[in-house]
Amino acid sequence: MKNILLGVFLSLFVLLTLWLISYFYSDTVNNTEAFETSTAFTTDIIRKSVATGKVKPRREIVITSQVSGIVDELFVKGGDLIKKGQAIARLRLEPSPTALNSAKANVELSRIRLAEAERQLVQQQQLSAQQYDVRQALTEFETAQIQEQKYQKLFEDGVVPELEYLQFKRSLDLAATRLENTKISAKSSLKELRSNVDILSQELEAAISNRQLLQKGVASKSNQIANIVRSTIDGMVLDVTVEVGSAVIERNNFNEGTVIAEVANMDDLVFEGNIDESDVGQLKKGMKLELTVGAIEKTKFEATLDFIAPKGVVESGSVKFEIIANVQQQKDIFLRAGYSASADIILEQKKQVLAIMERDLLFEEDGRCYVEAGTIETGFKKAYVKIGLSDGIQIEILEGIDLKTSIKVQGKTL
Repeated sequence: MKNILLGVFLSLFVLLTLWLISYFYSDTVNNTEAFETSTAFTTDIIRKSVATGKVKPRREIVITSQVSGIVDELFVKGGDLIKKGQAIARLRLEPSPTALNSAKANVELSRIRLAEAERQLVQQQQLSAQQYDVRQALTEFETAQIQEQKYQKLFEDGVVPELEYLQFKRSLDLAATRLENTKISAKSSLKELRSNVDILSQELEAAISNRQLLQKGVASKSNQIANIVRSTIDGMVLDVTVEVGSAVIERNNFNEGTVIAEVANMDDLVFEGNIDESDVGQLKKGMKLELTVGAIEKTKFEATLDFIAPKGVVESGSVKFEIIANVQQQKDIFLRAGYSASADIILEQKKQVLAIMERDLLFEEDGRCYVEAGTIETGFKKAYVKIGLSDGIQIEILEGIDLKTSIKVQGKTL
């Protein structure tokens, strides 16, 4: 019985030993065959940066009104092409009682001032015609002249001393000066009063025009109707921001006024986006960009870099710089204002260079990089390489391996 048990035990031990040997052998073989290999290849490597932004017109303006009122009629809608000076909307003026009363009062006050100035002018013209002041000064001059001639003769005859004669001569000089000043003053007063009448006449016309603008929306001596809002440029209407019946506030020095419409030149578009600070140092004005518009994914648009912001802004914890590029439009495709887009900017490019997939590159602590070269049969060894340009997926190999070198694919098994 003991011999039978011993035989069974020995048989089980042998079978277990054989099973363990077979298991570890097959596991070793499987692990050896689990790695996939590849070789280097030649390709073009392009390192580029991506800027996100939108397409917009270079020149986009808002149209506001010179007067306040209610929108009575709209002549255009979004998408219409218009010319400079074309009517966009008509307003119904609703002047406040205070403003209207003030305008009427200004008209009456201007009339009173003008009437007073005209009265003074007529009075001065009459005085100038009669020449009262001039005749009086002339009489004084003639009297002084007679006295001077009389005393000159007495002085020459030795009757009066020279000092007494000089006093009469000085009186004659003063009388001559007063006569000349009186003539000049009479002319100046008349000219000044005429100028004052002209100024007050213009003030009256301005007051009347202001009253007419408030009442009717147009001045009698103006060809421009103030309650008609017109476009200031040629272009396309992007949006009409008011409806018939909406209230409109006029633009002035303290208020930009109510926006009635937005007009832009859609033949001149730009891409406006942001780029990361790590790439902005490599950008130069005139560089080519390739635009991908979100709404037109299958078509690429060319653009030329025109502006790089000198100052960055912080967005989501990183510094971004604004860039603007001129967009080259295509005839059969209409780009709308506000389309989101991304721009690929080629920073560096190399053609037909030796490369591998960057995932197969390994690094040591001292910074050296290598690949695991070899085969399943011979095993894999470190092959140190010198690297060049990378696009994040493929990387250029300058030294260390060639097209025939077999390398292990990292992280991929059969």
